[in-house]
Amino acid sequence: MDPPMRKENSKVKQPVSKVEKAKQKSAQQELKQRQRAEIYDLNRVMTEPEQQEFDEFCKQMQPSGE
Repeated sequence: MDPPMRKENSKVKQPVSKVEKAKQKSAQQELKQRQRAEIYDLNRVMTEPEQQEFDEFCKQMQPSGE
């Protein structure tokens, strides 16, 4: 009787592993989305001051007569 129980247990574990894989995939996608959002935020934070410095540089380089 033990062998049939073992087969049932393996059948029960298989869907659980699929569910676990789906959870892991979902968690991985969420991590990627969060990392992507952080990268965009960091890019914005770094670009704004750089653009301001460039604008100031351009103003300084323009002839004062204009």
